[in-house]
Amino acid sequence: MRSARSTVTFSNAFALREYAGQLPAGDYEIIVEEELLEGFSFETWLRTATYLMVGHSDSQPGLAEMRAVSDRELVAVLSRDGAMTQTRQNSEAALSPLEDRT
Repeated sequence: MRSARSTVTFSNAFALREYAGQLPAGDYEIIVEEELLEGFSFETWLRTATYLMVGHSDSQPGLAEMRAVSDRELVAVLSRDGAMTQTRQNSEAALSPLEDRT
């Protein structure tokens, strides 16, 4: 077994299918667990679990919950977040005053 950690940033609040409520925008740690597949002529790993680390309230600093999430759902949620951010940026740009180029 091995684990890899990475961080993803959500610009908008988001929800996961199997959990109630929305999670706030911010940085979240992702933990991916893999196991070595034997019997191949080369080293190969199989992803066995993906977790999103969700922090608790400010009243309990240092505590976090590991929420299991499918790779497919994580990619979909990140994609929606990116699309929402892009739409908001385009809307804000459309409302900005034009520069005076004289």
